[in-house]
This record gives sequence, structure tokens and C-alpha cells, in this order.
Amino acid sequence: MSAKFIVPLQNLIDAFNLEELYLPEDASSIAISTSEINRPGLQLSGFFDYFDPQRIQILGKSEFAFLGQFGEEEQEVLIEKYFATSPPAIVITRNIEPTEWMLRLAEKHRVALLRTADGTSSFMAGLIAELNIELAPRVTRHGVLVEVYGEGILLLGESGVGKSEAAIELIKRGHRLIADDAVEIRKVSKKTLVGSSPENIRHFMELRGVGIINARRLFGIGAVKVTEKINMVVQLELWDSSKVYDRMGMDDEYMDILGIDVPSLTIPIKPGRNLAIIIEIAAMNNRQKRMGYNAAQELLEKLGMIDSGEISNVDWSEF
Repeated sequence: MSAKFIVPLQNLIDAFNLEELYLPEDASSIAISTSEINRPGLQLSGFFDYFDPQRIQILGKSEFAFLGQFGEEEQEVLIEKYFATSPPAIVITRNIEPTEWMLRLAEKHRVALLRTADGTSSFMAGLIAELNIELAPRVTRHGVLVEVYGEGILLLGESGVGKSEAAIELIKRGHRLIADDAVEIRKVSKKTLVGSSPENIRHFMELRGVGIINARRLFGIGAVKVTEKINMVVQLELWDSSKVYDRMGMDDEYMDILGIDVPSLTIPIKPGRNLAIIIEIAAMNNRQKRMGYNAAQELLEKLGMIDSGEISNVDWSEF
């Protein structure tokens, strides 16, 4: 069973600078558990089938215009039925002024009532994006996450294989560190994984023989980043002479992380190999593949070993 995550309402109030019209309790104690939000249309006319009261509710210009068609007493009856469902919070957009009886009903049914100056559509888009990140399924992996030429590269491998040392060399070459040792990976959409570092160890790195360093303090603010999409996984392992490593790059490999297939490759390590440069090349090559260009395929086409766009039976041992 997958874990359920929540976000305190106070986090959203701070993120969007929401005005607190009424709070039944401390906003840090009000938990938001779904990234879905709702604009009441049918509910204001009394239809509550399939209505999810766990969603944050949005009242904008259209909703207030609809209520304005009725007399004050009828409006109060409609709103009371709506507030009686006890949603976690209702946000009024465009700085619209709520009526006194609306504030009274919010207090009666203990519904948090908030307000923003933003337009309804733009506020909803921002709120959904924020909730998708805060409530995203997540997993923590032992590894290092770096940004190389705009590509998020997740370095994995056994402890002591050289992940942090490779990251330091990449930082020295102008790239950026996101996380060292523990990488928190969130699935923010059906196609996107975003990695970050736990806040208590953010920007810290461990180098055997040296100890703990703070990458931000040593290399400056331009050497670190808080989050980054994960575009590729690089598995680091000690060179095994009995193992056959991919020399052409024609067979795409993937690693499943939270149900998303991420391009993956294995880089063997031995003395004399400049790991940072190899990772740089891997990042650029991955971007080219994503844009539709494969250097190995072009070479084999030039050699007449495959037809354009098709891979025939090739004996890779010849290379």
C-alpha cells in the first residue's frame, strides 16, 4: 500500500500569501491530503453526488455572480448546504468581499476561509502545481544528484565507488549539486521525476579522507540547486574484466523509478578514466537521443550494417 502524504494548510497560506478571513484552528493543524481542487457549480444548486469534501474549494467571480441571482435568504440556504460538507478550506479569489453571513457560516461549520487577489484560473494553476509537488509519491535513494548541462543525472552505485568525488569534479567544472548521499525523488506527473535533498543535509557532502564539506560555502551559490528533474541514471561500478560492457550504445536501457522508465547506463570505473568528463559526455549524448539523434545508429548506417531507421542483426563483438 503506497504511503499517503499531507501538506499543512499553513504551507499553502505562506506560499501564496493568502489572507486569513477565518481559521477554525491553527492552519498548521489543518491537513490537505489531495492535489485535486474544486470550483462549486452543481453544488451551489444543491447537487452533491460525487462531491469530494476533502478538496480545497475555490470561489471566484462566476460563483458569486451565480449566487447574486438569488435573494439573500436563498443564497444563505445554498451556502449553508455547501459549507456543511466541511471542506478543509475555501479560497475566495480576486479579493471579492464575502458577506457577513458567509463569515458566520464558515465559523459555524468550522471551515477555513481564505482570500487572494489573484485571478481564479492563475491561482488554481499555481495551487495544483504546488500540491502535485507537496503530495507527490516519493522514494529516497542512496546516491548523488547533479545537474550537468541542464540534465539531471542521478549517480548510483555501491558505497565508496566514487559518486561524491565525481560530483565534486563536476562542480569544479561548472555544474551543480542537488543532493549527496540521500536523494528524495518525487513523481510530480506521469512523466516527470524531481529529485531534491532532505533539508537537514542539503548542500553537505561527505568525502572519505577529508570529511564533511558544505558545497555551497566552498564553491558559492551558483554551484548548488534545490531541485532538478531526473533525466538519466548513471550506475557506477568497479571495472569487471569478465563483464561485457556496452560499447555502441544502440540498446537503450531503463530503470523503473516510481513507475517511470528513466534512461540508464552503466559506467565501469578503473584508474585513469576521467569520470567527470565521461558523465558530461553521457549527459549531452542523452539529450541528443531525446531530440532524435543517435550517433551509433548513424555510424552503422554509414557502414551499411543497418538500414536507415532499422537495426539488423549486428554482431557487437566485432567492435
